[in-house]
Amino acid sequence: MKFRKMLLVTAGWVIFAVVNSFAGSIKVIANSSVRADTISEAELKRVFLEERISLPDGTHVEPVLMKEGAVDEAFVQQYLGVTEDDLQIYYRTLLFTGRGSIPKILESDAEVVAYVARTRGAIGYVSASASAVGVKTLAIGVAGNDIERKLITRVEPDYPETLKQLNIGGTVRLRISISAKGNVENAVLLGGNPILGESAAIAVKQWIYAPSRSLTVAEISIVFGDH
Repeated sequence: MKFRKMLLVTAGWVIFAVVNSFAGSIKVIANSSVRADTISEAELKRVFLEERISLPDGTHVEPVLMKEGAVDEAFVQQYLGVTEDDLQIYYRTLLFTGRGSIPKILESDAEVVAYVARTRGAIGYVSASASAVGVKTLAIGVAGNDIERKLITRVEPDYPETLKQLNIGGTVRLRISISAKGNVENAVLLGGNPILGESAAIAVKQWIYAPSRSLTVAEISIVFGDH
């Protein structure tokens, strides 16, 4: 009996480890008709629990599920905060009471990507390694919310000598996308001198942040000169 209990505990930890190995290895994708580039965890949960059928910008959305498996379990646990069984009971209750329906359920990453690509307003999730051709990847969380990534490695940008001699500087603002692993995948100039902005973007793409559960975005400012 003691051995059996130990075996069950070990199995439980294995399942926990498998699910958590996928947390942070999931990306949320959307049809190109979805105007938003980011979505908060709270908003994502409301969409998949069918508490909302549109995003704050008015875009109609349709949640798409993946068949039970490691990716699905990680998404449901991480972003919806329920078990797969509880989620299915929840959807059946919505259907029975006429307050909602059971979302489309697809077999694989490829099927989810294909469906989302051709279905207006569709939002789904796939493994981070899946091809996202034809769809857009939504960043989870935006600057100013409760998601804050700790900067571990910072590379200072080059200050172009010509601009430095002419005393041309100022503040450059960038919106950056930080992967779950912590590397900066993209940097978009929001304001400031374009040449300085290019230099800042090159440096920032070498920054490393602490790992997180998902891709996030942030707005940063870099000052050139004594401005």
